[in-house]
Amino acid sequence: MTTYKILGLMSGTSLDGLDLAYCTIWQEGHTWQFGIKKTKSVSYSAEMQSQLKDAILLPADSLLKLNNTYGTWLGEQCNLFIEDNGLEVDYIASHGHTTHHQPENGLTYQIGSGQHLANASKQKVVSDFRTNDVALGGQGAPLVPIGDRLFFNKYDFCLNLGGISNISFEHNGSRVAYDIGLANMILNYITRKNDLDYDAGGNLAKNGKINTVMLQKLNALEFYKLPFPKSIGYEWFIEEVVPIVESTEDSMENLLCTGVHHICEQVAIQIKANKKKAGSTLFVTGGGALNDFLIETLQQKLGDSAKVVVPSKQLIEFKEALVFALMGVLRIEKKTNVLCSVTGAKRDSSSGVLFLPS
Repeated sequence: MTTYKILGLMSGTSLDGLDLAYCTIWQEGHTWQFGIKKTKSVSYSAEMQSQLKDAILLPADSLLKLNNTYGTWLGEQCNLFIEDNGLEVDYIASHGHTTHHQPENGLTYQIGSGQHLANASKQKVVSDFRTNDVALGGQGAPLVPIGDRLFFNKYDFCLNLGGISNISFEHNGSRVAYDIGLANMILNYITRKNDLDYDAGGNLAKNGKINTVMLQKLNALEFYKLPFPKSIGYEWFIEEVVPIVESTEDSMENLLCTGVHHICEQVAIQIKANKKKAGSTLFVTGGGALNDFLIETLQQKLGDSAKVVVPSKQLIEFKEALVFALMGVLRIEKKTNVLCSVTGAKRDSSSGVLFLPS
């Protein structure tokens, strides 16, 4: 039995920062096990946050330059984390940061050059987990469901509330997963317009009232009518959601309250449509799980359809980094780490590219 010591890296669409999770991962029989040993979150500076947010607008040469400099920065952050904690690392598994996601056009792009990361950290790196699936005709997303199946299969549904909300569950013997729609992306957009990084605990939203016109517009978005597999990216948010927010004149509290109710209504629709039994469990992670008002609202809208289960803060915050560590291990072992039942690709794949330091 091999126990891998993996450093998983995740940067999400909510632009909060970089998550690092040093994990041990091993297999006992047919069961995969994990331990999260050390974690760290590195907040993005205002300059880097702006660079990442606006990367979609860059010309090709500037985007490639950012890919390289961001990869070096990732490697430097890994070095600090490894040295500060005296860690032994077998591999770094990095998601990178998504700047472009257009599976309908056959492309997805995550900056954070694996070679620059490897050189800066002096560690072996597995990265670029999405490209192969898109090349196989898939959405390249979501990827976390392989972790839901292997690590968290005792729950009926696994919901991640990052910038985007996505869900996974077993359906007729296959793992099904897809992006439901909005989550922290809209809430953080609203707070940042008011010079706040986020709404801590949902306290601002809790003191607001629903703007019914805005809620109706959000609920009417065409994406919600599409069948799965389906996924969205920052482009969709800019084109479809931002105009609704910008055209709504209301207080920050009311906008946030409306956003929370929209998020929870769309999640509840999916749970109610796919639950197979009474007493279902919904395992919730991602930054949205720390929003108490959102979790309370979600349970209210679910009623008896499912019980919301919120794990430890560490798992809430670092589940995605943990899953990318797992995906790195599976790639090293040449085992499936991307499920075609989730992405719609031609077949399952063992995706990711290995980079050696030089």
